[in-house]
Amino acid sequence: MPHHSAPHPAAPQQQQPAAPDAPDESAAAGSRRADLRPFMAAFPTGVSVVTTLDSDAAPHGLTCSSVASVALEPPTLVVCIRAASPTLAVLLAQGHFALNLLHERARGTSDLFASGAPDRFDRTEWRLPLGAGGPHLTEDAHAVADCAVVRTVRFGDHTAVFAEVGRVTVRDDPQPLLYGLRRYALWSDAASAPPPAAALPASLPAAPLVRPAATAEGGTRVIR
Repeated sequence: MPHHSAPHPAAPQQQQPAAPDAPDESAAAGSRRADLRPFMAAFPTGVSVVTTLDSDAAPHGLTCSSVASVALEPPTLVVCIRAASPTLAVLLAQGHFALNLLHERARGTSDLFASGAPDRFDRTEWRLPLGAGGPHLTEDAHAVADCAVVRTVRFGDHTAVFAEVGRVTVRDDPQPLLYGLRRYALWSDAASAPPPAAALPASLPAAPLVRPAATAEGGTRVIR
């Protein structure tokens, strides 16, 4: 008869030390995420108001300081707008807008359009020239670009709107409104500061300031 040996008792298993919980990478990333606002506040910019019209010809607009030139040929710029903005929804539906660069006396208009007040266009002088991408803030802007949307990129809580500029209207003596470090500044004050002593050699005279001649259209020029 075949001999069946008794099975050997199983060797006792050693208790392995518990591995530490793996870090939650998403939570860790969130805790390390930098606050970009103080950094960008230290980068002063001009101030603009983006305007457009909806399908019923009602005006919409908002204050925007996130503006940059993208290319000169074709002439293209980008504005970054909060993705939940009602003005952005209208702008994308219509495909065009006007970018109004505010002059230094238009701080109230900047605050007004940043507030989202429903009557902001009733409290602001504007007109709609033929072929305009949106309302021109005639009393508050020193330059206006009429733009057509060519591309959008959604990233996080904002949408970057790339637009080709079809026409630019500028005043001959611009005095931009500036914003940085959570407060406004005037271009005329910044530009009137004397240059550093070492900016130019003592033997080299400063170049004379040349201003373009005023035009017959109230001191503005239209550049196509």
